[in-house]
Amino acid sequence: MGQLWPFGIYAAAVAFTIFAMLGLSYLLGQRHREPQTGTPYEGGVVPDSPLSAQVASEFYLVAAFFVVFDVESIFLFAYVAAGQSLGWAAFVELAIFIGLLASALGYLWGVGALDWSQRLRELTSLKR
Repeated sequence: MGQLWPFGIYAAAVAFTIFAMLGLSYLLGQRHREPQTGTPYEGGVVPDSPLSAQVASEFYLVAAFFVVFDVESIFLFAYVAAGQSLGWAAFVELAIFIGLLASALGYLWGVGALDWSQRLRELTSLKR
């Protein structure tokens, strides 16, 4: 219990920094009261379509798969950058890691999560 005081000091410093930044931005920040301030825009252009435009769920699936496998590639790159200094234990752990990734990809492929044509057939049969 006596070894937790550095963590307490760190937590207090983080809390102080957060409250200081929020307080200073509130005190020093600009206040806008123009009617155009609250209107939505994308990239400086007023949108011409309604906000409730529907996007196919496949795009979200692809984005989620990309994020998952992209983050995993960062771990693989870190291992490759460390090279031989990690030894065989790290190689075995990396092999298990890649095996888990491959099994997850195989599962997604097996349940049809990566097959857009199957989902499109299901969606068109539901609309009829």
